[in-house]
Amino acid sequence: MTPPTAKAEPNKRAPRAGFVAIVGRPNAGKSTLLNRLVGQKIAIVTSKPQTTRNRIQGIVTQKRGQIVFIDTPGLHDPDSALGRQMMREVAAAIEGIDLLLLIVDASRVSEQADSMLLQKAQRYPGKTILVLNKVDAVPKAQLLPMIDRFSKQFDFAAIVPISALKGTGLDPLIDEIFRILPENQPYFPEDQVTDQPERFLAAEIIREKAIRALHHELPYALAVFVEKFEETPRLLRIEVVLNVERDTQKKILIGHKGAMLKKIGTEARKELESLLDTKVFLSLFVKVAKDWRENPQRVRELDWHFQLEGLSTAQADQSEEPPTETE
Repeated sequence: MTPPTAKAEPNKRAPRAGFVAIVGRPNAGKSTLLNRLVGQKIAIVTSKPQTTRNRIQGIVTQKRGQIVFIDTPGLHDPDSALGRQMMREVAAAIEGIDLLLLIVDASRVSEQADSMLLQKAQRYPGKTILVLNKVDAVPKAQLLPMIDRFSKQFDFAAIVPISALKGTGLDPLIDEIFRILPENQPYFPEDQVTDQPERFLAAEIIREKAIRALHHELPYALAVFVEKFEETPRLLRIEVVLNVERDTQKKILIGHKGAMLKKIGTEARKELESLLDTKVFLSLFVKVAKDWRENPQRVRELDWHFQLEGLSTAQADQSEEPPTETE
């Protein structure tokens, strides 16, 4: 007779792990999906397109393995240095991944959106899953023909209808991803949900609050830079500079007697305190940086990888400085 342990051994599955890029048009629901899959907020969400400017990694770990999701800026035709940088972020995100996840707003399918996404799938050599998001807003009679049309346009590994906002259809999506990912050990500790530094997350949350508060006035003209991120046992002190392109935008952002800036700061501080589980002292300053979106250097500074390189260099320079003489 075969011992029970020996019988069970062949059925023991090796863990699967890999990197999955989420690619789609603006407002398709990429960041909402990422936050829902991870189980907490790591990417900002607004009703404005092109909110995500950097690749954001969210990590989902289960007993069967680990999925490292990469959120990307929405696919669009760039008309500025910022837009071109965002599209470079998408291209970089697809390099070296194990699976491509194309997400489509099923309630607003258009031929232009389809062609841009299908081009990405056609150029990617690996397997691609198509995610039809917001299906709760689509009549069932339209959904099956939509799935059939997409299946004829490209050989997807799977087509999964979901609602990221309501959290429906996510279990089948995770099942399909794990089915395709290679056998690997996890890349990150099981309790880690993102690779983003807290200072970058702070900047993004402040930008989200500003975009939501100002609606149409200046979402794309706004850049947020954390100048100081100082942790103490009792308090986290954050100093932030908000860049806009015009004096008129600065006035709008500050508001009458500073009311708008105070509203943005208060909402951001409360969310940061809840997220980071510490008391936060937040200072916001507004500066005009004329046409910063057309300045490749300023655009590059938005990338948190670049910001960390600058911090590391500054810290190294300080450590190499000779001690100053005192009288």
